[in-house]
Amino acid sequence: MNNITKHPLQALGYHFIDPKYLPEGADEYYIRNQQNPRRNYRQLTAYEIETLVRNNNTSDNWNHILVDDAFDPGLVKNCHFYGLVRIGKLEPYYLEFHNLRLAVGLYNSTICSSDLGDNVVINQVNYLSHYIIGNEVILTNVDEMATTDYARFGNGILKQGEPESHRIWLEICNENGGRKVLPFEGMLPGDAYLWSRYRDDDLLMQKFMEFTAQAFDHRRGYYGEVGDRTVIKSCKIIKDTKIGSDAYIKGANKIKNITINSSAEAPSQIGEGCELVNGIIGYGCRVFYGVKAVRFVMASHSSLKYGARLINSYLGNNATVSCCEVLNSLIFPAHEQHHNNSFLCAALVMGQSNMAAGATIGSNHNSRGADGEIIAGRGFWPGLCVSLKHNSRFATFTLIAKGNYPAEIDLRVPFSLLVHEESENRLKVMPGYWFRYNMYALARNAWKYQDRDQRTEKVQHLEYDFLAPDSVNEMLDALQLMAYATGKAYYNHLHTHVSDLQKVDYQKTGESLLQAKHPVLQQMEVLYEGLENSSRNNIFIKIAEGYQVFREMIHYYGIKNLLPVIQRLAEEEDFSSIQQFFKKACLEKWENIGGQLVPKRYREQLIQDIHSGKINSWQALHQRYQEWSKQYEQEKQHHAAAALLALHACTADDLHPDLLMQWLKKFVHIQQWIDEQIYLSRKKDYENPFRKMVYDHEKQMEKVLGRLDDNPFIVWSRQISQQYQQQAQQILQKIEKIFIS
Repeated sequence: MNNITKHPLQALGYHFIDPKYLPEGADEYYIRNQQNPRRNYRQLTAYEIETLVRNNNTSDNWNHILVDDAFDPGLVKNCHFYGLVRIGKLEPYYLEFHNLRLAVGLYNSTICSSDLGDNVVINQVNYLSHYIIGNEVILTNVDEMATTDYARFGNGILKQGEPESHRIWLEICNENGGRKVLPFEGMLPGDAYLWSRYRDDDLLMQKFMEFTAQAFDHRRGYYGEVGDRTVIKSCKIIKDTKIGSDAYIKGANKIKNITINSSAEAPSQIGEGCELVNGIIGYGCRVFYGVKAVRFVMASHSSLKYGARLINSYLGNNATVSCCEVLNSLIFPAHEQHHNNSFLCAALVMGQSNMAAGATIGSNHNSRGADGEIIAGRGFWPGLCVSLKHNSRFATFTLIAKGNYPAEIDLRVPFSLLVHEESENRLKVMPGYWFRYNMYALARNAWKYQDRDQRTEKVQHLEYDFLAPDSVNEMLDALQLMAYATGKAYYNHLHTHVSDLQKVDYQKTGESLLQAKHPVLQQMEVLYEGLENSSRNNIFIKIAEGYQVFREMIHYYGIKNLLPVIQRLAEEEDFSSIQQFFKKACLEKWENIGGQLVPKRYREQLIQDIHSGKINSWQALHQRYQEWSKQYEQEKQHHAAAALLALHACTADDLHPDLLMQWLKKFVHIQQWIDEQIYLSRKKDYENPFRKMVYDHEKQMEKVLGRLDDNPFIVWSRQISQQYQQQAQQILQKIEKIFIS
């Protein structure tokens, strides 16, 4: 039976806060007055009351209708007022927005205990209760817009007297809730990552709970808010929702327990048929056309469109999810997922990712519980109709070819193509695929993500370059893995038994074979052991080419990031200063914390500072992110130096002018090769006869696709390349002049 209670009509609009939660001497409006400190209200005159009554308005008590001096009672018609209602200026204007023109004033609405700003339009709002409305706001054709005294606006907090069971959690990364976090306004991807990742640290978990609790007021009695110039039209239910300025909400079915951040610089929009419950929406977000989102956080400038479902998930900045379903996932910035039949579940996706049509990532439970996870590094790209199982882990910039992958996978080689060759019943891994076959897409994506980063507040520095400390470290590890696998395959090819004491020779043998591109590599299969949770023999393909391109790209990364350092130190005309810089370099582990790359020691120090209380709030934690951002370039330069030394198996003492000149010349050669690969990988699309067959002739194709040589990204990349080459040549001349001649 529905529990419908009866109360005296004269109580409607009053007693918003239960008296037991009111501080001594405070009335039910004390928080409302803090939210809206405006005090230039007056009571109605007898003439104004008469005009209001004549215009078919009612009030339980006209003394509880307070107005601004510039109040025109003729602009209020057919409205019913209950409780304390305060009204700003109402002047004879009309407001226009997207060809919607409505007269300023209050018309055909029921308004209960609310504050209305200057020159608002409240038209056909069936029930407006306990809201503070900003200036020049348009509300039209809204069924219900109300706030309860315990409204939390999507934050994972409890109000006075609420049981723990009422708290809202986001069960990200894992369906069993073992990595759940509390959503809160201003939550960054790094916050969600740290909270969900280090579950064994009980003190850290406790501190994060405390940070969230202290960031918000637990008192009952907060009103909903609508910021200046926001437009809400043709919506059904808006409840316990806080909305910033300049937002546009049209045709939404239900918005409940939500914070919608919006501003003049970064307006947010909610479109037709959307149903949003228990969430936080960041600045500049777009939510359109039948979206269903429950228990979620959308970071700034992200989009949900075309019936997308986002449940128990965090969606990072500048990400787009359309048509598909995303459950229990933590997604870092710059994620793309556009297709109705793609599915992502229980995953940590570290950004710059793209989910193709038919991709089913983690849908099948292959244990006794819903406790699986997938971890995917930056640049994760599962292709058409890819099905993956929990638990799986993928290195940065993994491309997965179409297929049903029946077992768990641990792919530790970045920039690889993973293929399930069903006819041969095995997996194949082609290391360095991106560099050798689609450099255009790889480089263009890095440019595109940077260009589309619309964040107005860049608290976390997001790395978009595909060559960065995380991917370079993985390449360095992959070189050892491939060398070891090659050496072992070579001895097996020779049918030579090797004892446990001799296994150290595998790597050295493999290195010599791979660096020499020995012909024997064409005669043997190199197994990738530990790739899959199965007994199948999975293999590397084109391993020598992958090995070589990894070495070249690590070298390129090192010199590219050190060009400004070497140029500056060369001016001192003392080569020892360059050596000293390299001596400071230390190859260490890095971590991707919400798209922000930092040395592992940074994260370890951060947790220590949280434990000790040195960092005692989310604001302080975000300040630390900003400090990291300022130090990133210098840390990356030290990492680049360490990567060079590790690649060439030398120390800073081995560095001399001739060797540095060799390295710079090699960098120029690699830069030219990259330019060529970018051009050629795009040129293939213009020369493929099957692509050309839809055009009558080449001129028509150029009209549709544009001329290859006019491609804006290719033009831009060539300009940047020339700058790098010129800088390297200047340094070469400087070194030769000072240290050689």
